[in-house]
Amino acid sequence: MSGIVGHSMYALLGAKAAAHRGLGIAAIAGRNFPSFLAGAYLGSDIQVMPEAVCVDTGREVGFGTVPLAKSPITGGAVRPWVLRHDGRDYRPSEIHERFYGRSHLIFGWSKAERGHTLPWERLDAYFAAVLEDTLEFFGPSERKIAYVLGWMVHVVGDSLIKSQRAGLELHLLDGKYTPRNRPIQDLVTFHEIGIGDFNLNWPALLADLAATPVEPVQLHFMRVAEKRGRLAREFPELWSPESQSLLRAVLTENRRWCAFHARDVLQEMELVPAGDGRLECNAEIRRSVGLPYREMVVLADRANFRRALGYIGDVIADVMEATVRRAPRLEKLVGDHGPEWDAWMKRW
Repeated sequence: MSGIVGHSMYALLGAKAAAHRGLGIAAIAGRNFPSFLAGAYLGSDIQVMPEAVCVDTGREVGFGTVPLAKSPITGGAVRPWVLRHDGRDYRPSEIHERFYGRSHLIFGWSKAERGHTLPWERLDAYFAAVLEDTLEFFGPSERKIAYVLGWMVHVVGDSLIKSQRAGLELHLLDGKYTPRNRPIQDLVTFHEIGIGDFNLNWPALLADLAATPVEPVQLHFMRVAEKRGRLAREFPELWSPESQSLLRAVLTENRRWCAFHARDVLQEMELVPAGDGRLECNAEIRRSVGLPYREMVVLADRANFRRALGYIGDVIADVMEATVRRAPRLEKLVGDHGPEWDAWMKRW
C-alpha cells in the first residue's frame, strides 16, 4: 500500500499524531487539507500518468510504469503512451528514472545517481531547508507549506512500508510490500479503516486532492530549479535547472491524470454483494491474492494492521517534530486557529 489510498491514510494519521502532540504545523495541514493530501501523493509520485492507449477506443489507460498487456476497456491491443514535450516523446519509465529519486530522496534513484541517496538521519535537515526556502521564495501562502508537509509524509511513509527504514513490523501473506499484500492493505484501509473508522467519503476526498494546483515549490525541493536558498547551501549537489520545463510538464500531467486514476482506484476498491449476505471484492483481486475479502480482513487484524498504520503516523509526527526544531520560523505562522478537522470530515 503506497498508492493514492495508502498515502492519503498516512497523511490523515500523520496529521492527527502531530496535532495530538500539539505541533503547530498540524494546524497548517488542517487549514489546507486538500493541498496537504496532494503533497502526500503527487508531491512524490511523478509517474501518475497513463501507461498505454487502448487501440480500439483511443482512450488512455493504465498507470505509468505498470505494464499493461491488454486494454482494460475492451480486452484488445494497447500501444505505449508517451508524454510529448519540446519535440520529444517520453515514456513513463524514462520520466520515472529521471525524477523519482529526486522526490523520494532516500530510495528510487537511477543506477547512475544511486550515490546521491539521502541517509534517513539527514531527512529532517533537508525538510527544514525546504520549508525555510518555501517561506523565503514562494510567498506567504500556507497552502504551499501544507503541500511540502504532505510531501514529507510521502517520503516517510514510503520509506517505512518499502523497508527503506527499519521499524515497521507487518507481515501479511508473504511479507510487507508485495504484489499479494498491497491489495489487502488497500482494501482494508479503504473500507474497514477509511469508511468504517473515519467515515470517509473517498470520492470527495480524492476529487479535492486531484483538483489542487501544481506548486512551483516542488521543482525546488526536487532540485530541478535554479540553485538557491538554504537547500542549495546545505545540499549543493545534483541541481538540474535545465530540466525545469520537462518537470513542469510532468507535474501538469500528474494533475490531469490523477482524476482519472482516482476514478479507476474507486472502481477497483468496490465491494459487491456475494449472494450470501457478504460483500466481496472484484474477481481479479481475489485471483491475485488468493483470498476472499472477509479472509483478507481477518488476516489484516491478525497482523495488527491498524497498529502498523498507527506506527507510521507516529514516525511521521517524529520527523515533523525534528524538522520544526530546525525551522523555527514555522511556529510563527500557526496562529491561534487550530486544525479544521470537522469541516473537512463533513465533506469527506
